[in-house]
Amino acid sequence: MLIKPIQTGVTLIVATLFLVACSRPAPTEEPIRAVRVVTVGLDNFQSGAEFAGEVRARVESRLGFRVAGKIVRRQAEPGQRVKVGQVLAQLDPQDYKLAADAARAQMVTAATNRDLAAADFKRFKELRDQNFISGAELERREATLKAAQAQLEQAQAQLAGQGNQASYTTLVADVSGVVTAVDAEPGQVVAAGTPVVRIAQDGPRDVVFAVPEDRVALIKTGSAVDVRVWSANTTLKGVVREVAASADPVTRTFGVKVSLDAKDNLALGSTVSVVPQAFDRSGVQVIKLPTSAFRQDGKSSAVWVLDTTSMTVRLQPVQIATADGNDVVVSAGLQPGILVVSAGVHVLSPGQKVTIYKEKGAVAPVVGAPAAINLVAPVQPGASAPAAQASAAATR
Repeated sequence: MLIKPIQTGVTLIVATLFLVACSRPAPTEEPIRAVRVVTVGLDNFQSGAEFAGEVRARVESRLGFRVAGKIVRRQAEPGQRVKVGQVLAQLDPQDYKLAADAARAQMVTAATNRDLAAADFKRFKELRDQNFISGAELERREATLKAAQAQLEQAQAQLAGQGNQASYTTLVADVSGVVTAVDAEPGQVVAAGTPVVRIAQDGPRDVVFAVPEDRVALIKTGSAVDVRVWSANTTLKGVVREVAASADPVTRTFGVKVSLDAKDNLALGSTVSVVPQAFDRSGVQVIKLPTSAFRQDGKSSAVWVLDTTSMTVRLQPVQIATADGNDVVVSAGLQPGILVVSAGVHVLSPGQKVTIYKEKGAVAPVVGAPAAINLVAPVQPGASAPAAQASAAATR
């Protein structure tokens, strides 16, 4: 019977198809990629450490009332220039005036008691001269007079103190300068000493900027600093006047104050660029590469190095020092003269074959070429029209 041979043939066909389906496809050959390369060399360090700073007055006073009370009037405004003795704000003086009146009444009472004690002492002294009273009685009258005099002096001092308290309800400027901020408004109740107005005193200016913890040790008091004014496009010379002893609790940076020349009268709040000469490394020979040449390899950085003999690439770990403009400064891992891939690093693998990418030059137009070319051949004398057409076709 033919059934068994047919089943055997079907089984062989199914087994063949199964083996073909399970077999791995032939590996495709990885394409050779074109990459851009740069030659590692030494170059001058161009930029230095630059910080943003702000122009401030060397001395800024925070003025407040010497007594507590409710603000009823404020004459100072931000940006206003004030002079010594100019009224800035006022408190409600009613309570202090009443206290001064009470002190004045006490002084009048003390003066009356002193006058009465003086009159008594005078009479008893005359009686003592006539031996009508004892010496002890005269001494008592004298002590009473001295006590009354002391009470009078105490009342006078209290009256003077209460008068000063009443005058303290008017806040006046004790320096000339510019109002930089107002910290209290009319209707607000303030305690004694609460800052109400800030005044930047006239005089020398400082440039204030902040440096991180790893660089503050390089800045010394008295070191030179270049200050570039953004608005005027000028460069001024300054000297480090003060370096903060502790870091700012919020930014964790150290504040630095730079003193400027008295003739450099910059506007308060101006933004400047500060370049400490201690950080100036211009002219130092370093290895620089574009940022596109680097690849993140775990927690470190690496670049692809081209082997010109086998035209393959290998991954080379490097150490990055800092940035110089748009380039990255490499401190270790590379030597001058080797070729590094500068573009296409994200599609490469170790040992991959590559070619160096070359720019294709554009075809330059022919100078003096005719504006148009006649593709139809002229008809020769004596030639027929078909012959002329054949000649035109041959020309094409």
